[in-house]
Amino acid sequence: MASVYSVSQVNAYIKNMFLQDFALSRISVRGEVSNCKYHTSGHIYFTLKDGGSAISAVMFAGNRGGLDFKLQEGQQVVASGSVDVYERDGRYQLYARQIALDGAGDLFLRFQKLRDELEEMGMFAQEYKQPIPRYARTVGIVTASTGAAIRDIMNIARRRNPYVQLVLCPALVQGEQAKYSIAKGIETLDAMGLDVIIVGRGGGSIEDLWAFNEELVARAIFNCRTPVISAVGHETDVTIADYVADLRAPTPSAAAELAVFDYWQFEEQLRLDRERLERAMDRTLERKRFQVRDFEYRLKLRHPERQLNEKRQLLADWEDQLRLLMESRLENHRHRLALLAGRLSGLSPLDKISSGYGFVTDIQGKRLKSVTQLEVGDRFRVHLADGSVTAETVEKMVSMK
Repeated sequence: MASVYSVSQVNAYIKNMFLQDFALSRISVRGEVSNCKYHTSGHIYFTLKDGGSAISAVMFAGNRGGLDFKLQEGQQVVASGSVDVYERDGRYQLYARQIALDGAGDLFLRFQKLRDELEEMGMFAQEYKQPIPRYARTVGIVTASTGAAIRDIMNIARRRNPYVQLVLCPALVQGEQAKYSIAKGIETLDAMGLDVIIVGRGGGSIEDLWAFNEELVARAIFNCRTPVISAVGHETDVTIADYVADLRAPTPSAAAELAVFDYWQFEEQLRLDRERLERAMDRTLERKRFQVRDFEYRLKLRHPERQLNEKRQLLADWEDQLRLLMESRLENHRHRLALLAGRLSGLSPLDKISSGYGFVTDIQGKRLKSVTQLEVGDRFRVHLADGSVTAETVEKMVSMK
């Protein structure tokens, strides 16, 4: 009976054969990158393929120092390293130590060519983009009826807004007939007058996502009157549909977040807005009440009767002030008059005459102050307290000083 070996023994034997083969220990492989994944550990897992075959490959984080570009789907590269067996899974793969660009793959060239043509036609122009409604009530979905994409969209929509209506138009999202199925789904949902449409699928290789790089799908999205959100693959995947759509979401889950508004947050916002509005109304009412009271007070201050009373009081005050001023001035004048009367009395000739004095005038009544004003024989008059007498000058004597 032939010897029986364990799986580990077989895999170890095959691994040893690979190690002994010098050609496999230092080899360079040309191919197109597909299924490229950047692991959180820093390793890069990808597939190299050509027209007839494919080989799994990995570049460990320690070898990425020589990689001066971002490895992406569709790139034509030359990967240098060794081919070895991964014993745990019993499969061989290329362990790349260096990777250099060697042009673009066929699919990537087709992608670039169509992208440039549609951009030149203006199908990516911002002025053709429709705004996504903020409060959508009906959301159409074009994707496979089975798969993670539709489950994610349904779960997120149910969590965010249980009242939104989801309308699924099942479509093939991979294969030769996928582009027709997707375009037909978009046209069908567009005719239903929905608020927004999500078009997409889960992640995959560039071949898996190729239906969303077809011109037929791009034109269906561009001609759609309903706003379209594209949600194809993972965040790093970019398709022609993303460029044409009104809005690109990095994943189907993110598309659901963008299309379905959060009802509970909306309800809470409404409550907060209502409270703010009520507070603002209360403040406004209080301010208006204060203004009314202020106007009432001003009206009372400016009431004609009040102003008339104030004028009457002011007139009475002015009358008192005028009376006091007149009395004060009269008293001052009386006092001054008394002083002047006293002074006048002291100068009055009548007072002196009444005391035994008299004064002399000529016959015409002109006062005589000096004997020189008379000549012998001139008549003159002497005025006394009780009358006057007329006399004649008999003798004139001039006193000598």
